[in-house]
Amino acid sequence: MNQHYKGIIYAFIAYLLWGVLPIYWKLVEYVSPLEILAHRIIWSFITITFFVILSKKWNSFISLCKELLTNRKKLFALILAALLISGNWFIYIWAVNSNHIIEASLGYYINPLVSILLGVFVLKERLSIWQLTAVVIAFIGVIYLTVNFGKFPFISFLLAITFALYALLKKMINLDATFSLLLETAVVFPIALIYFGKLAVSGHSGFINGSLIEIPLLIGAGIATILPLLYFGKAAQLIPLSYIGIMQYIAPTISLIIGTLLYHEKFTKTHLISFLFIWTACILFAFAKTKTLQKLEMRIFHKKENQNQSA
Repeated sequence: MNQHYKGIIYAFIAYLLWGVLPIYWKLVEYVSPLEILAHRIIWSFITITFFVILSKKWNSFISLCKELLTNRKKLFALILAALLISGNWFIYIWAVNSNHIIEASLGYYINPLVSILLGVFVLKERLSIWQLTAVVIAFIGVIYLTVNFGKFPFISFLLAITFALYALLKKMINLDATFSLLLETAVVFPIALIYFGKLAVSGHSGFINGSLIEIPLLIGAGIATILPLLYFGKAAQLIPLSYIGIMQYIAPTISLIIGTLLYHEKFTKTHLISFLFIWTACILFAFAKTKTLQKLEMRIFHKKENQNQSA
């Protein structure tokens, strides 16, 4: 299997795991979103650290840290990536546990469009005519959903922008996915630890006062966080940002279904129409590289070229 298809599989697994994540956060909804975020960072850092040590990659990690200290641009980008993903996590946890799963899913419908635009304008990635058509169709679906939402979806746009910028930084930094995740969590680990310490001292910690179910779930937040991010990091190294962008529709679709069927949030005719646009775009983008569509694209190109020459 070539690297391109491996990247697609990694991305699919990441988005599948992200899609079912609302169920996990709902299980600890009685803990405040900020404390859930703190535990997500703390246990992610601890879990990934053990993973690196057990994989006998610690020496390589230390060497990378020394190298980063001499590269201010990469170091700054890494710190910014850590802050962006932490902000994204908090907004998402708050949205899910405040019964805004559908609005959160809208954010991840908008996000791929932002990723694709960043890929084209910042990284100079090129789209075929079919990929461009798919983007336009998806854009119509998202605009339709946004306009008919009834109010400006601040949650959606904050989720979209923070994660799209995070993906761009991951692509530009181009570090090993495991090391990158360890560094990102290391940046915010002290802040999370101090916040948790204050909650524990004041007696307001949901972890300390939690049930036998909530405590292991908060610890398990590390694994729930690391797995999709590791797969996402690997995918970002192997496939173009535009591909990552279009595949991101998998996660919000799963989340939207969960929000509607499991937690009884409203799914309207507007959502259905938008879905039809978005999934049409996904199917078109997925088959854009097939020989049939590539041949058809070449025919269209040659036909236009001949018309220009005749004129």
